[in-house]
Amino acid sequence: MAASGSKRPGFSRRARFGLFVGYVVAITGALIGLGLVLIAIFDPQGFASIRGATADVTAPVSASGRSAVQSGGRIDNYVANWWNAGQQNAELRAELRVARRRLIQARATELENSRLRALVGLLEGQSEPIATARLVNSSLTSARRTATLFAGRDRGVLPGQPVRAADGLVGRIIDSGNSASRVLLLTDRSNIVPVKLARDGTPAFTSGRGDGRVEVHSLEAGRRPFREGDILITSGTGGIYPPNIPVAVILDVFGDSALAAPFANPGSLDFAIVQPVYEPPENESTTNPDGAANPRESGSDSPETP
Repeated sequence: MAASGSKRPGFSRRARFGLFVGYVVAITGALIGLGLVLIAIFDPQGFASIRGATADVTAPVSASGRSAVQSGGRIDNYVANWWNAGQQNAELRAELRVARRRLIQARATELENSRLRALVGLLEGQSEPIATARLVNSSLTSARRTATLFAGRDRGVLPGQPVRAADGLVGRIIDSGNSASRVLLLTDRSNIVPVKLARDGTPAFTSGRGDGRVEVHSLEAGRRPFREGDILITSGTGGIYPPNIPVAVILDVFGDSALAAPFANPGSLDFAIVQPVYEPPENESTTNPDGAANPRESGSDSPETP
């Protein structure tokens, strides 16, 4: 018959030793706890000393653990702040782009409004303009210097009418369609404009060079009336262009001729004004520069036969 198993925890010496140690630790802990209770009851000062000594031993360990916990918390905060900073930077960059676009739009609107205000101020006290319209393009490389005006016969624009801007003279209409017209610019070689010096009224005329500049020639032979920086304005002689419109400023002087730069740059203009063809007063149109009556204007085409 087989022997029945033992009811003890085990036959191993290690198991018996572990069980014994567990009993010893439990009993020792109970005795220490009982002793601490008795000391706390019968000797409070001694128990306070024991508590102080325990605090002295456990304080460094507690401080180290707290530092480790705080360091871990700071690392978490650093990571969270870094992540939040990245998101905030992206949001700020997006807001900056939107603000920059709005600023550009505001500046463009302000510039356009200032030019329109200048045009409105320019028209005050003058004859009623034919039309105010946009210059949509201008030629830079072709043989002729022209620009396209977004106004045509539907608004009363016809060939021969002068075109100006707030800065100065632009040119004159040479072709007009139903809704758009072609402007012969001041800098075209075939465009000759009677002008005078704003300084003293010396008469002259300009002709385009085809390169964005104009040549100025004096009508008084043998004189050198031009100076660098002189301002040229329309004289109104011969009609078409009204008088006193700014035309150009003189850059270089060559004897009785000069090189000048127009005030109005078609490449940077937004709006232009089409004005009626200027008709000089009758006394101006019937008198030649020497003060004598023009026989054609006075009604006689040929000298009388004695």
